[in-house]
Amino acid sequence: MERLEQHASFGGWQEVYQHSSDVLKCAMNFSIYLPPHAAGEKLPVIYWLSGLTCNEQNFITKAGAQKYAAEHRVILVAPDTSPRGAAVADDEAYDLGQGAGFYVNATQAPWSDHYQMYDYVVHELRALVDANFPSNQEQSIMGHSAGGHGALVIGLRNPDIYQSISAFSPIVAPSQVPWGKKAFTAYLGNDESAWQNYDATALVKSGAAQKPILIDQGAADTFLAEQLKPELFADACQDVNYPITLNMREGYDHSYYFIASFIESHIQFHAGQLKK
Repeated sequence: MERLEQHASFGGWQEVYQHSSDVLKCAMNFSIYLPPHAAGEKLPVIYWLSGLTCNEQNFITKAGAQKYAAEHRVILVAPDTSPRGAAVADDEAYDLGQGAGFYVNATQAPWSDHYQMYDYVVHELRALVDANFPSNQEQSIMGHSAGGHGALVIGLRNPDIYQSISAFSPIVAPSQVPWGKKAFTAYLGNDESAWQNYDATALVKSGAAQKPILIDQGAADTFLAEQLKPELFADACQDVNYPITLNMREGYDHSYYFIASFIESHIQFHAGQLKK
């Protein structure tokens, strides 16, 4: 690993690293916030997954999360949203290719050579963090928009790893909305049965193990009706008696102004689960 950035922040350190990813076959950046802690002390880790067009910088520069991570003594890790580089397949559209990995393991050419973001987050990055930073290997996961989709799917599919799940404005039913249909067709192919492993609403319906879930959704989000549809996930959870907290926030949109307004409650939520 190579450290690209280090900034003092609320008594701890905000850092950015680059490493060579075996899973993605390219160089990858990730950010990590290390709160103040004693020498030799191990801390829980919360992973943040960002959305379309983002990288490892958006969350650390816009969300204001470091203050609350310092207060609750948790590590925050935010990877890039896709593989990167001249050799990595891309698309001119903002919602496919670099910056839009959708946290799946692609099976279709040309994407399958590099776009294995599910395995990268669940296995490679987690092992890297646990081996090189003061992690106690207790983990939770959260994200925004396409990253909220990723957090829900990864958390639901790995209840033995992640103690809690949260999301801002998540794509909860990608198999049923334009963003998800486009990405899944490209990355996973036309067989919609293959999409279900990456669809949070489908996973809940199939009997996923129950972990605490918190969702915040802005009621003034311009993507709400067409792309996000939180009611689909809420209805699926109700049908199988899966308890979730879904907050509809009047006046709030899809931006980081929204995330910054409620990130404290999400970190507090995860800290409470991680320290039980």
